[in-house]
Amino acid sequence: MKTKAFIIVLVLQCALLLGLVTQQELRLASPTTVLLETAPVDPRDLLRGDYVILSYKISSLAATNFSQAISDLRAADGMPVVVALEKRGQFHEVESASLGQLEAGTGQVLLKGRAVHSWSGQMRVEYGLERYYVKEGTGNPRGKLTVEVAVSSGGKGVIKQVFLDGKPYAEAMRHQRQ
Repeated sequence: MKTKAFIIVLVLQCALLLGLVTQQELRLASPTTVLLETAPVDPRDLLRGDYVILSYKISSLAATNFSQAISDLRAADGMPVVVALEKRGQFHEVESASLGQLEAGTGQVLLKGRAVHSWSGQMRVEYGLERYYVKEGTGNPRGKLTVEVAVSSGGKGVIKQVFLDGKPYAEAMRHQRQ
């Protein structure tokens, strides 16, 4: 009986792990990708290891970005946010946002996030794309970061590639260290 229970628990753990990996790979295989411009942020946390903190221009939304009237953005803290991104030049930018459902217009991509902080007419939104783990010793880049994000049909984004001054991150950091 104990052997059966152990095998069942082991199989369930393996299935969970396999399911998580499969879900991430399916998101990365999404045919929809967007290129996002980052905003400057302190790029390294010495206590947590080597990763780059990414902040995006699409992470700061004004009340005018929302399709519905919002009297107090602070009341929206913690709520899900959907943004419609539209390509303008090289990058995708926010066309509109909603605290509820939002329909994508022609040429638009929907990306889901969560309101984390609001102040004087602005709302900060996190999309789960704010950390990019890097090889040890390469967490302090100098230059312009841009991020290619794969977006699933459900609006969930996952980082596909980070570029430093237009080059893939690892390659650019090899050149900076020389």
